[in-house]
Amino acid sequence: MKLTITILTLAAFIGGLPVKRVDAGAQMEQRRIELPNPVEPTSMSVEAAIAARRSVRQFVDGPLPDAVISRLLLSAQGITEPTRNLRAVPSAGATYPLEIYLVDHRGVFRYLPEVHELEQVASGDRRAGLSRAALGQRMILEAPISLVITAVPERTVIRYGRVRAKRYVHMEAGHAAQNIHLQAVTLDLGSVPVGAFRDQLVQSVLGIGTVHEPLYIIPVGRPR
Repeated sequence: MKLTITILTLAAFIGGLPVKRVDAGAQMEQRRIELPNPVEPTSMSVEAAIAARRSVRQFVDGPLPDAVISRLLLSAQGITEPTRNLRAVPSAGATYPLEIYLVDHRGVFRYLPEVHELEQVASGDRRAGLSRAALGQRMILEAPISLVITAVPERTVIRYGRVRAKRYVHMEAGHAAQNIHLQAVTLDLGSVPVGAFRDQLVQSVLGIGTVHEPLYIIPVGRPR
């Protein structure tokens, strides 16, 4: 019986089905935030966004509206072709190993592409903890949000093997990150890629298991 449960749990992770997690800090009732669907496209061209993109490390204090967060998340992992559930970034074999987490003053949220919603997985402002996990980089503490890109590599490993899957997962994380950076520019926001962090501490801050491999932290906010 125990073996059966373990196999089913692993299959859920690999297949992208949500697996219930318990926040180590405190028991809490999970809540969902329905994100607004972007109605009008931004007016900036791709060429202009590429030319304007720079790493920003100082941010104005103040939360970002859900409409802005919606656009950022849609760019990172949103479903853009609902007939076949294809997403905004290419994925090897459509295995979609990436998970996007939002960290802001309200807590930690997991993005659910299938319904374009946020699922709260931890409560309370954890930006200071995420900053410490990233070797004290202050822009993570100052930014109103940080988007953390994690991966469940087994989703891709099961199809392509471990060596190729590692390459494909990292490529996909780069696709998602660049989309976030360019979308931020079109929204008059700044962002910066962060790769220096302690994996286990990031996992602890997010309240996720070790099956999730942190790959990127991207603070986003209004430039100061």
